[in-house]
Amino acid sequence: MTSPVRPCAGRARAACQDADPGLFFPIVWDDQAGQRAEQARSICRACPVQAICLDWALRTGEPDGMWGGTTPEERRRIRTRQAQATA
Repeated sequence: MTSPVRPCAGRARAACQDADPGLFFPIVWDDQAGQRAEQARSICRACPVQAICLDWALRTGEPDGMWGGTTPEERRRIRTRQAQATA
């Protein structure tokens, strides 16, 4: 049995607390979602826990949504680079 994933430690101080969840979890990351993604990134850039959020998403392998100002594809690339650097 696997242990449950603990929530992001900085969640209570996150700048996205009152933002539209659709900005951070669009149905698809298409051209129209690009505008929403930029809105989400602007919130992330001003967030006091952005680094904590991104670290959590990378450590847990979060496959969905905007976390720490990154899309799922961007996090996959970061994890690939990290794995290559430690190999």
